[in-house]
Amino acid sequence: MRVTNSSTYRNYTTSVNNVHANLNKSLTKISSGREYESAAENPISYYRGKAIDSQYLDVLSKSSLITDVKARLEQQEDGAYHIQNLLAEAKKTVIKARTGTTTGTAMGTLRDELLQKEHSIVNDLESQYQDFYVYGGNDVSTPPFSLSNDGMTLTYSHTFPGESEPTNFEMKLTEQKDANGDGTGVYKFELQEDANAQPPVTSKRLVQAMSEQGYMDLGYGDIRDHSTLLDTYTGGLNLLTGLTSDSIISSTSTYTTDAQYTTYVNDTIMKKLTDGPLGLIAQTVKSMDNYLAEGSADHPELEDDREKLDKDLARLMDEMAVSEHTTSTVYSDLGNKYKILEDTETRLNTLKDALTVQYKDVVGADPYASIYEMFNNQYAYNAALQVGSNLMQSSLFDFVR
Repeated sequence: MRVTNSSTYRNYTTSVNNVHANLNKSLTKISSGREYESAAENPISYYRGKAIDSQYLDVLSKSSLITDVKARLEQQEDGAYHIQNLLAEAKKTVIKARTGTTTGTAMGTLRDELLQKEHSIVNDLESQYQDFYVYGGNDVSTPPFSLSNDGMTLTYSHTFPGESEPTNFEMKLTEQKDANGDGTGVYKFELQEDANAQPPVTSKRLVQAMSEQGYMDLGYGDIRDHSTLLDTYTGGLNLLTGLTSDSIISSTSTYTTDAQYTTYVNDTIMKKLTDGPLGLIAQTVKSMDNYLAEGSADHPELEDDREKLDKDLARLMDEMAVSEHTTSTVYSDLGNKYKILEDTETRLNTLKDALTVQYKDVVGADPYASIYEMFNNQYAYNAALQVGSNLMQSSLFDFVR
């Protein structure tokens, strides 16, 4: 009798475990929504589901990344728009300065107003999104720009990959000299190179900083061809000069000597910076400074030459109109990138919905059938437990009869 009961209990335990496993499987099917738990159940559908899983996760990661990139581009776009407006306001200030009734005191007020616009431009270039600087190019942790109190020295700070300290590129608005060494009254930004500094300050490194790009795979273009991807980085110097990283790379791709980089920086980058929003306003401030200083100990050779000031201001106004158009182009380019990201985000969301439907068709469990199966297994498990309670009614006397 003892052997018979032991065998019955063992068979009963095996059966209950099987019923309980089926119940757990049906509960898992309901919670996960998956019809198959292993490849053995349906190899083709299982691995098709795995492929859809990978594609869905890729779409999900790109969608989440686009949110941050859109916010960063929006900050860049707002900064470019504000700089363009500051330049337009500077033109109005110059028009006021050109009126014949403008006195020395009023001229000084207008000069201070223009100087304030210079600092406002630099403040725009210091814009941050979350904890990084949007105009720092590939370096998002270093405050990229600072301007001297007189507005004549712009410092661009950039930490290159693999370096712990930022390189400080100092660019001064300097009066150009003629063949005799006399001042020409024309001003231009000049890079203060110092190859012995640590880190070194050279034209080649400045070109390298302005050539940095941030191509990202966001669902737009082909990852195998970087030129089709979206460059989500715009450096502050690229905005001020209107020179894109692509144009700089194309122009300097064949350079092999430091002298070539120095010539390119002096003749192209510094010229564009001088003729850009910050440089033109700085030149206007300098012209007003010279006019206000006429007859002083610093400028004993200057006479009360209002005609010269008007001529300088007229030239600068014309150049401001050109620079305003260039800045508008950068602003439009940023706007186009933002629109592309919006369209890409919409497409990714549509693809995400399509993949969800496709996944359900391939490996998804029918919720109604799953619930029906779960209740069947629940009833079977309860019945098995009831059978077990009847089996366990045997007492010690059953073994001694």
